[in-house]
Amino acid sequence: MPEILDIFNQDAFSASALTGNITLVPNAYGRINALGLFRPEPIATTTVTVILENGVLNLLPTRPRGAPATLGIRGRQRPKAFPVPHIPHEDSVLATDVQNMLALTPTGIAGLETVLGFLNRKLIVMRNKHAITLEKLRMDALKGVIRDYDGSVILDLFAAFGVTQQVVDFALGTASTDVLGKCQDVTGYMEDNLLGETMTGVRALASPEWFRKFTTHASVKEAFKYYQSGPQILREDVRKGFTFGGITFEEYRGSASYVQEDGTTSVPERFVPAGDVRFFPLGTTDTFTNYWAPPDFWSAVNQAPAIGDAEVFVAPLEPKKFGKGMDIHTESNPLPLVKRPALLVRGTTSN
Repeated sequence: MPEILDIFNQDAFSASALTGNITLVPNAYGRINALGLFRPEPIATTTVTVILENGVLNLLPTRPRGAPATLGIRGRQRPKAFPVPHIPHEDSVLATDVQNMLALTPTGIAGLETVLGFLNRKLIVMRNKHAITLEKLRMDALKGVIRDYDGSVILDLFAAFGVTQQVVDFALGTASTDVLGKCQDVTGYMEDNLLGETMTGVRALASPEWFRKFTTHASVKEAFKYYQSGPQILREDVRKGFTFGGITFEEYRGSASYVQEDGTTSVPERFVPAGDVRFFPLGTTDTFTNYWAPPDFWSAVNQAPAIGDAEVFVAPLEPKKFGKGMDIHTESNPLPLVKRPALLVRGTTSN
């Protein structure tokens, strides 16, 4: 057996070690990830079943003492099953990738590339692809419709839960628009649809076009100008958080492209379309959950993954023909679910 394959048989190249390596790469890509909105919940199955229970809340009449009490009406339960998306991604490490290549050593001196060093950098790239995919899925969940890379629908949360999305036109091109009143329309609607949930605030992720119109509107401009004059303005980017009308607005520029069937790269897709803003509640207890299904490995059948390892898994390396290198298989199995999609509000501006 060629010597390079003996290297791959060492413990550092085992599936558990490689999964550990890929987990140690910080998932720093994406604003939604940074917000920590979705609570992670590993599961042992490839589907998630959510019980929808329509609780009955009604006024209780008074009765004379000793008279029969009113009887409680049980809520109606409706189970909903959602499949967890399976996202595999493969690459390879070839002898020609490493042979004669230079790499910086820990001392800063260039030396010959090592197989493990090259593999770890390859894993970082693969990890980042999974990270941007997860960011896109989570943004889709906040928009209420989770889509695949090509735009096809994976899960329509509004249809699944039987609700219609609330859309608020801010009409930012009209100087007389009561923008504060529009903000109150958003927060009031959310409060009316909590249905037993709680919230501590509202955040808005806005496209650059919408955010620019918002911050330059006559009724917002003075407040924004005052905010910009604060003592931290030289150190803070106000696009990352400006509070008005009880809502924290920020500009969101998430986008990504994908490889098309003909091998070319698509035009980058904006996760929040131009002219749009998306509102969602903060401080909820059970509205936003990211379910993590087990990987498609024999050793992981019907086992909930550990939270620390749940995001991306690496399969055992597979030798290439004639000892030319090794194939790498990674996969992620996430379902970001919004269990109260009525709380998701879309904002637009018609002018």
